[in-house]
Amino acid sequence: MALYSEKVMDHFTNPRNVGKIEDADGVGEVGNAKCGDIMKIYLKVDENQIITDVKFNTFGCASAIASSSMATCLIKGKPISEAIKLTNKAVVEALDGLPPIKIHCSVLAEEAIKAAVKDYYDRHGISYDPSMFAETDVEKRAAEAD
Repeated sequence: MALYSEKVMDHFTNPRNVGKIEDADGVGEVGNAKCGDIMKIYLKVDENQIITDVKFNTFGCASAIASSSMATCLIKGKPISEAIKLTNKAVVEALDGLPPIKIHCSVLAEEAIKAAVKDYYDRHGISYDPSMFAETDVEKRAAEAD
């Protein structure tokens, strides 16, 4: 059996939404010190709070790049209120699975999006429940997702 699904390999070899948005409305950056993966997500949001563009830069393994790519695909064109609800499990399912040792990559993708949404809210003076953005332990969440 292959270590990675066809979707993981496709999003790794042909990542979607790679790059930087110079005038981003929200930017989120997260990393995992243990594995060295770093993800940065850029959001462009219109007046109706719809994500019109999203880009990412990821320094990491195939699973990290595929998770970033898939996560951006899942939120592009969606209201920001939906993006904040994206879970690592949804990313894993959309990729047709990740090896258990790589689940932390999907957690990083979820956290990077949340960080970008929080930055958007902060920049625009939009009130929110701080518990939606509580700091998390990526490694602990990955272990719980197994």
